[in-house]
Amino acid sequence: MTYKNFKVETDADGIALVTWDIPGKSMNVVDETTGTELAAIVEQVTKDPAIKGVVVTSGKDAFSGGADLGMLEGINRAYVEMFKSKGEEAANKYVFDESRKLSLTLRAIETGGKPWVAAINGLALGGAFELTLACHYRVASENPKTRLGLPEIKVGLFPGGGGTQRLPRMIQPMDALQMLLKGETIDLAKAKASGIVGAVVPAADLIKTAKDWIKNGGKAVAPWDEKGFKLPGGPVYSKAGMQFFPPANAIYRRETYDNYPAARAVMQVVYEGLQLPMDAALRVESRYFAKILRSKEAAAMIRSLFVSMQELNKGARRPQNVPPTKVKKLAVIGAGFMGASVGYVSAQAGIEVVLIDRDQESADKGKAHAEAAVDAQVARKRMQQAEGDAILARISATADYNAIKDCDLVIEAVFEDRKVKAETYAKAQPLLRSDAIFASNTSTLPINSLAEEFKDQAKFIGVHFFSPVEKMMLVEIIVGKNTGEVALATALDYVRQIKKTPIVVNDSRGFFANRCVLRYIAEGYEMLLEGVPPAMIENAGKMAGMPVGPLSLNDEIAIDLALKIIKATEADLGPQAIEQAQKNLLIEMVEKRGRLGRKNGKGFYDYPEKGKGQKRLWPELKTLQPKHLDPDTIDVNELKQRFLAVQAVEAARTVEDHVITDPREADVGSILGFGFAPFTGGTLSYIDFMGTKVFVELCQKLEKKFGSRFTPPKLLLDMAAKGETFYVRFAPKKLAA
Repeated sequence: MTYKNFKVETDADGIALVTWDIPGKSMNVVDETTGTELAAIVEQVTKDPAIKGVVVTSGKDAFSGGADLGMLEGINRAYVEMFKSKGEEAANKYVFDESRKLSLTLRAIETGGKPWVAAINGLALGGAFELTLACHYRVASENPKTRLGLPEIKVGLFPGGGGTQRLPRMIQPMDALQMLLKGETIDLAKAKASGIVGAVVPAADLIKTAKDWIKNGGKAVAPWDEKGFKLPGGPVYSKAGMQFFPPANAIYRRETYDNYPAARAVMQVVYEGLQLPMDAALRVESRYFAKILRSKEAAAMIRSLFVSMQELNKGARRPQNVPPTKVKKLAVIGAGFMGASVGYVSAQAGIEVVLIDRDQESADKGKAHAEAAVDAQVARKRMQQAEGDAILARISATADYNAIKDCDLVIEAVFEDRKVKAETYAKAQPLLRSDAIFASNTSTLPINSLAEEFKDQAKFIGVHFFSPVEKMMLVEIIVGKNTGEVALATALDYVRQIKKTPIVVNDSRGFFANRCVLRYIAEGYEMLLEGVPPAMIENAGKMAGMPVGPLSLNDEIAIDLALKIIKATEADLGPQAIEQAQKNLLIEMVEKRGRLGRKNGKGFYDYPEKGKGQKRLWPELKTLQPKHLDPDTIDVNELKQRFLAVQAVEAARTVEDHVITDPREADVGSILGFGFAPFTGGTLSYIDFMGTKVFVELCQKLEKKFGSRFTPPKLLLDMAAKGETFYVRFAPKKLAA
């Protein structure tokens, strides 16, 4: 029998080699065809008496990145249609049956009576890793980049192919839950030490080693199917189990605030499943999986963090009529922390980089940042020294602007001051190559106003990185009114080159990300001035789903910067454009108390000397509050709603203002850029999944109580009246297949 995604070859010893190799793709994925064909192969080899055992491997550089989440999104769409046409019971049964197919196939591998060995040649994640766990033995080829794991939690799901049951039967439940709840991957050394992988061998010996295990009498029975099997962590109701599961539940609550149904389901399915025989445990897993797959959180996270992100990364917003571009040489003017970091990630991507600053010493400091980053990576064994040396060899530092003459792209990352930037542009423009693109990394100054200093505005664009550049995956590309398509295409191609996710926004004060996240920080100020205890403000922000509280976030970006933004806004737009009480609070913090944030160890928090304890809320903060509310009288749920609604309504305003023209960019940008509660799918998905009418009613209730910052824009009122969602009214254009 021939297959599309697999090749099956049986040798003279009766061992079938099943090679997974999807045509036309660089990476294998668990899609519908793969699932159907794998089930047929399992049935074929189980029934064929001539086949003594099976080795499954990949024909790609990696084993597989896991499931095609678009397939799961399709199951959800079919569920909605079936719910309408055939009712809830039929729709629920459909989801259960569809989501259980892989689990049944993998169980058939485990119980089919023929030994299966997974020969892992590189990355194996998600459903692909579950396939290897269902095999009776695992062998891997030596590869420092190989990672094994179950990352489904990151898109609002959990493993549905037996991963929640096999993993905690192989390793300690504490380690299994770490992988399941955090989506963490492990390297081969850890996999070998824990017994997940039986052997790590040179690539040339991979298949031979796998076949030898079968020839040498490898058993076709999983340990948990043998009589007398003992769980690695002991029975759930043993003393050891009782010492683990209650605190694990507390840790789960602390980390997630119960915002993620998939995380709760992991806790439940592991706890329940370990008390049952494997077949019953797998049924429990499938029931929970079907339930979570139907959740709005999973739908939102799959759409934003997989489908939309993938589309944006592939160039969904790129002008299609511009030929592909590639940045070979980049100049970064301004070798401070941001500029040096941009240079470093660009050199990592193979781009030649020149760092330019006002003098050689400043430029050299920029390169020293890259040297420190390389040393840290090598020390942690995340990078080979030779790889680090190659990165550093691509970075040069100079005070001579003539170095930009042969650069394809120039990024300005100087101080946020119009005069300084104008001086930089005056020096750079005469030296630019005729086809070079010039970008500003400004985070606060409108691109249109900066472009006025530029002769050929078609080549001028904003490329806004987020700090720390090495970790933050988002880049905001800001298009001015005269920015040309070549500049936009070049910027998008460059961001893709450095393996980050771009969003395209039209020019506006604060662009998209800062407009929204500054609302979050300002809401923290408002609560502080209302008399809400500072600790309650911070905890409510995290309970709402934000990565840190608003006061902590303000400390990170610097309180003096926040004051500078407020003063600049007031200078440009007038005193009515800002909240005077907030300005006075920041003046008190910065100018009178000298509290600038983390950078000087004093902000809303006090920061200890490095390595000497944890940060603590500044005890005197309460003295700056005009009044103090009794915490028992405060509605915590309302605080949470305020934090999310104030950002979401601002995101809706950016759509009305034509800053955002594609809802995917608001959602992906809000999660990657400032950590907007990922379980919502992003700022606009938060509105869509709540329902526009319900969201408008929430805003109006908050507006009545707290002020005009919650006033829903006319666009939202219109959408609510028509029952529209952002993804219907502003349906994103899909890339041609």
